[in-house]
Amino acid sequence: MVHQNGVSLMLVLPTSLSRWLLLMFALGCLAWSNGYADESGMHLPIEREHIAADEVLREQLLAMVSGSLRERREMAELIAATGHDRASLILEALLDSRLLFDGEQVLLRTPQGHSEDAVTGDAADSDTARIVAINNPLRNALRDLIALADLAHHQASRRMAAAERMMRGTLSENQIALLAERMQVESHEGVREALATTIALGQLQHTDPSERIAALAVLRGSLLAPVRARIAALLDSDTDATVREHAREALKAIEGRIALYRFSENLFFGLSMGSVLLLAALGLAITFGVMGVINMAHGELIMIGAYTTWFLQTLLPHNLTLALLLAIPMAFLVSGAVGVGMERGIIRFLYGRPLETLLATFGISLILQQAVRSIFSPLNQAVASPEWISGSLALNPVLSLTWNRIYVLLFALLVFAVLLLILKRTTLGLKVRAVSQNRPMARALGVRANWVDASTFGLGAGIAGVAGVALAQLSNVGPNMGQGYIIDSFMVVVFGGVGNIWGTFVGALGLGVMSKFLEPYAGAVLAKIIVLLFIILFIQYRPRGLFPQKGRSAES
Repeated sequence: MVHQNGVSLMLVLPTSLSRWLLLMFALGCLAWSNGYADESGMHLPIEREHIAADEVLREQLLAMVSGSLRERREMAELIAATGHDRASLILEALLDSRLLFDGEQVLLRTPQGHSEDAVTGDAADSDTARIVAINNPLRNALRDLIALADLAHHQASRRMAAAERMMRGTLSENQIALLAERMQVESHEGVREALATTIALGQLQHTDPSERIAALAVLRGSLLAPVRARIAALLDSDTDATVREHAREALKAIEGRIALYRFSENLFFGLSMGSVLLLAALGLAITFGVMGVINMAHGELIMIGAYTTWFLQTLLPHNLTLALLLAIPMAFLVSGAVGVGMERGIIRFLYGRPLETLLATFGISLILQQAVRSIFSPLNQAVASPEWISGSLALNPVLSLTWNRIYVLLFALLVFAVLLLILKRTTLGLKVRAVSQNRPMARALGVRANWVDASTFGLGAGIAGVAGVALAQLSNVGPNMGQGYIIDSFMVVVFGGVGNIWGTFVGALGLGVMSKFLEPYAGAVLAKIIVLLFIILFIQYRPRGLFPQKGRSAES
């Protein structure tokens, strides 16, 4: 714009042209501001949208509290339909006589007795504010409108929670009508399903048997607890035989789906238990299969890996994820070093004497346990899990899987795959297989059997340490924690086939699933006894396990 002597040329332009230029200038400023963001990264149009919503709500509130009772109901319906975050709070305050008006501002008194601005929630007070009065018809309508306010909320989780909350109560015809109207504009599939279920539950009270049968058709197969309870009550109390038959069929369909998901849950927990056995038994399968060493200190190698995890967590208490990731290689190295020391210091002098090896490794296990008690403490130590491992994954109302067991299962599969890759694709794996299948021939071909024995024992011990990292996420870490896995590990190795990695994999997962399905009927202790008897009988039939080792040494 050009200025002459401080006076704008706009003053001398025609009026219509001045207005046109002003309009263009305003539109340009608006277009510039739409792309502008403040220092916090919040775009100004979004802020203006919130401000505009607050202003609309404030105008509706002022019209409601200053109008007649009929106008208050009309404005309450508009407030419920806005989807504003504070709409349900305002209507609840109005219902409980906690909404105040002093002629200028509307205040909300919280259940704790504090006063705040009804729209923004900022602290506010007034000596002249009076309670906004309502009558019984408006009070009855407010109960429906409060539910509608949450159902119109912009967050799908709030709308879902409102629908589920209404399932647990008795619905009036007005509430059913409001739900039906809301369902017409609902876009979220999960919320739509919840609304349909809530409407169907309300229709179970209908006087027309055909309406109740239609509602049962909608509810058939639902896994929600309120649905099962209401259908069971209808089955006991309904006077119409046809309705009772449909209720019986619907309840049978629900129970069938629940049984299927219970089976899936047991299968998952069985695989999870099997993955723990797999991690514990993989290292033992290597040492026992290659060298024929009955290592009774294998559980203590698992314990060392678990204590490594706990120690790193004490060093990095504010970064649990980093501590856990570092614990995996560190536990492998520490437990592997202890295993190599055991093999070089004691076990290599006892090859071919299994009884002496058993007694020697049992003594080592006692020494390691006492060392941990002396260095750390005889008390158990709790290992905190990162947030992404905690909690559970709820697939539906009756099936929930814990994240820590999901990750342990995936971790066990990953460790198994890496170990299989090492044994099948590396020089060390080739030598290990050669020594395990025919030790004299391997020596004759130049394989340093002593070096292979030490490396193999260190590999098995390192895998036991990695198993300790996973087990630390499922239970406390203590000096005796390894004793709970040594017997189960030997059972898995013998059942799957001594020295066969695939046999250990199948045996661990199979025994884990078997134990989990037996526990509901026999209990945890009796289930273990039954599994042990099964293995004894199986070994009588197949002494070398599911997948016996091949080679001349194995045959002998």
